Amino acid sequence: MGEHNYLGEFEMILLLTIIRLGADAYGVPLSRELALQRGREIAVGSVYAALDRLETKGFVASHLGESTPERGGRAKRYFRVTDQGLRTVHETRKVLSTLWKSLPPLSEGLS
Repeated sequence: MGEHNYLGEFEMILLLTIIRLGADAYGVPLSRELALQRGREIAVGSVYAALDRLETKGFVASHLGESTPERGGRAKRYFRVTDQGLRTVHETRKVLSTLWKSLPPLSEGLS
């Protein structure tokens, strides 16, 4: 992997969730899906903080949708994974797969 292409666990899960949700990937649905997959609540603020980091790295891009009355006239900010982000997901998966294969079975334990 390149020197700046490291993904933490939450970033990796978030990128995969954006891919899963497709065109509906914005803060609230992302937070809900992450909570469902992880089995615990995820603060929307945590999701947006990670999305900002991923956008700065070039792994996601965002655009504003139409403003809606039910949101007080505010627009939703939609996210999509960039080509660079998708490459990084694949690179991270490859590295993690190699590391997982080197783990001893649980019955052997770590000495």
